[in-house]
Amino acid sequence: MKTLELMGTSALALLLAVGPATAQIASVGASEGQVNIVAWAGYIERGETDPSFDWVTGFEAASGCKVNVKTANTSDEMVSLMNEGGFDLVTASGDASLRLIAGKRVQPINTDLIPSWSTVDPRLQNAPWYVVDGVHYGVPYMWGPNVLMYNTEAFKDAPPTSWNVVFEEMTLPDGMSNKGRVQAYDGPIHIADAAQYLMTHNPELGITSPYELNEDQYAAALDLLRVQRTLVGRYWHDAFIQMDDFKNEGVVASGSWPFQVNLLQSEGFPVASVIPAEGATGWADTTMLHVDAANPNCAYKWIEHSLASNLQSDLAVWFGANPSVPAACTDGRGMLDAAGCTANGMDDFEKIRFWTTPVSKCAQGECVPYYRWVSDYIGVIGGR
Repeated sequence: MKTLELMGTSALALLLAVGPATAQIASVGASEGQVNIVAWAGYIERGETDPSFDWVTGFEAASGCKVNVKTANTSDEMVSLMNEGGFDLVTASGDASLRLIAGKRVQPINTDLIPSWSTVDPRLQNAPWYVVDGVHYGVPYMWGPNVLMYNTEAFKDAPPTSWNVVFEEMTLPDGMSNKGRVQAYDGPIHIADAAQYLMTHNPELGITSPYELNEDQYAAALDLLRVQRTLVGRYWHDAFIQMDDFKNEGVVASGSWPFQVNLLQSEGFPVASVIPAEGATGWADTTMLHVDAANPNCAYKWIEHSLASNLQSDLAVWFGANPSVPAACTDGRGMLDAAGCTANGMDDFEKIRFWTTPVSKCAQGECVPYYRWVSDYIGVIGGR
């Protein structure tokens, strides 16, 4: 019987024996009338931002389940909301999913009740960030990289090729310093971005995974983040505020999501994005069912709906991400095509280091657990 040691503190020393875990629901019955979802911005659209992107209205009419969405800006916020309760589903990234499993906030999924399960990308069907001891605690939704977004006018004819533009002080191609003109993500998982940068630039540290850091490796990542602190004008967590900062506050470079890049480009704003030479961290998000979900029938109906290739296709176009259902790239039911999937990085799966919860027991023996990432990153942002 396997256990997960996630945080190393009494609050998260909830070592979960998952071997005998089973789904609570054996069949999908009548709709309860609603489903309450915690989701990333842009993940569940009903045409309010752009009428062309609406995968909620039709579902509500067909299922009798009204979709209520609470937008969360960070994985920590998602975990907090799921701990509070009152939600049926969450679109959790890998740095939240294992915490939700260990905290017994989510229940196993009965994949036999999801007719489209067989269409899910085989690379995701047993991913370690939501499958433990063969038990599925969710269903894949969408995945993609954390990209470097930059202002094309600031970088002129010399677009960035390295994350150094957000980690080290320098003069940019427009002749101005990057100090005060860059941003960093307001979440402890950003420590992994620093660690990944060090994998290339300080190989003597011996980092093999940005999520598995011993004390020396972790200290080096924090030191780099303290340097970055002197450059950052704002730590971002709200996608729309970040877009406003690029438009109105002089921000010219930051780690970001394809969602912001696509929206800014659609508005004609001069931004582009790149995966720099050091590579990228990324997210593979999973729809997970709360252990005390009040609307499990509507929840299962939404999960099945979420795997429809036309929804996956349009969401991938909207967010600039990759579908969890490969057919969405080629079957022509939505806006996406094979070229779009290639452009979004469908073939780069093995190159992305996906978010996962840092644990104390790791491949190199002892690693710094996530609770330290949380407290220390707060300290970095506070100037300590």
